[in-house]
Amino acid sequence: MRDPVSYQRHAVPDSTAVIDAESGNKWTYADLDRAVEWRAGRLWSLGLRPGDQLGVLADTAPEFVRLVHAAWRIGVVLIPFNTRLSESGLREQVQRVDLAALVAGEPHAKRARTVATAPVRSLSTLDDEPVAEFVAEEQLLDRPRTMLFTSGTTGEPKAVVLTGRNLLSSAVASAFRLGVLPTDRWYDPLAGYHMGGLAPIVRSAIYGTCVVLAGRGGFDAERALADLHERDATGVSVVPTMLSRLLDSGDLPESLRFVLTGGAPTRPELIARCERRGVPIHPTYGMTETASQVATARPEEAFANPERAGRPLACTRIRAIDGNEPLPTGEPGELVVSGPTVMQGYHDDPETNERVFGPHGFHTGDLGSVDPDGSVRVLGRIDDAIITGGENVHPAEVARVLRSHPRVEDCAVVGLPDPEWGERVCALVVGEASAAEVQEFCEGRLAEYKHPKTVAVSDELPRTASGTVDRGAVREILSERSERPE
Repeated sequence: MRDPVSYQRHAVPDSTAVIDAESGNKWTYADLDRAVEWRAGRLWSLGLRPGDQLGVLADTAPEFVRLVHAAWRIGVVLIPFNTRLSESGLREQVQRVDLAALVAGEPHAKRARTVATAPVRSLSTLDDEPVAEFVAEEQLLDRPRTMLFTSGTTGEPKAVVLTGRNLLSSAVASAFRLGVLPTDRWYDPLAGYHMGGLAPIVRSAIYGTCVVLAGRGGFDAERALADLHERDATGVSVVPTMLSRLLDSGDLPESLRFVLTGGAPTRPELIARCERRGVPIHPTYGMTETASQVATARPEEAFANPERAGRPLACTRIRAIDGNEPLPTGEPGELVVSGPTVMQGYHDDPETNERVFGPHGFHTGDLGSVDPDGSVRVLGRIDDAIITGGENVHPAEVARVLRSHPRVEDCAVVGLPDPEWGERVCALVVGEASAAEVQEFCEGRLAEYKHPKTVAVSDELPRTASGTVDRGAVREILSERSERPE
């Protein structure tokens, strides 16, 4: 398979491929194809060849999109790095791969030169390179196309190797669930170094539809809401906190066919809010290792069963297991995923690959169950389980009870060391309820050993760049701000 843009230049040359919401500039597929060919020639002139690794440290802007497709065109493996990383964090990731070159946007070029041992080129000067002639060959689908780093919040970051087949299969499966129309415009406010931000760029090109780039400078809800209206967006990818802020800012446009939420669990309260406002929310369960979506609920499913993440996508199978033994329907265990979207593996990490792949597929490390109708419940991370006095406590169960308190907006539940019980259950709560009210609320709703022994109230929960709760930061806050009650 050649890169998607090379097909669309013949199929839909005059259709809009990319809109830069910040500048208002637009590119048709014919325009984009010429720009990609030009950029690919410059990469070739740098000595990049099929299979080489090309790092990019740049904002998600039109030049980033051109680089994504140019890398695919010549068979280069693109590795987008997190622009928000510290110098030490960036250096750690760079040292885990084998870059042939690193391209950086102007605000990030200095850091790139500091951490890289490979040649560094600025995006602004890349066009000064000569354009070398090359012949774009068909690329085998099972060859790596991109490598994305996991967040590393619970351990060392790992580079996830995704092939052309992974990306194509993910696009097809998503289309079967969300639908695709020729006039679709997918608004993308997420960073391209995350799968959630890269997916709309790749999928829109595969579909021959339009991706609308939110622009630089981070997420601004009022600006994003205006963009959604002005660009007649039909779809948008967001983390739940983004969606909540969008709803705070006003009404979403009627043009939206789907609002895809991921990166963190979508709370039932937010789903109920979308139902009241007529927002077509599609809560999803997915991960970088599966090229994004694994299970996605349509709005009617989400409204009827807000605790579920929907059914698996086409050609994807999800099972709950204990060890390597499949569990009966409805019984919680580790979720294991198999299908064509599952990654090739972690780069240069055979020990981890041997551990995470088993006879039933990829071991996600997530605790969950599969209901009789096939829909998936995600209950948290297996590693997050709290063992207190010999009893297992799953934080997701405690958090669901706490969120049902009328004066609790959100919460995170973790374990902290305890000299008597090994660990104690602790909660960081957002809302107007006091710590005493939260603890009293648990009476009769949770077994006593599941009651939070330490509760702190905060204005918001600390989150990672992808929108998931930063559990390490939660533990630090609880350790610093709370004392264990006598």
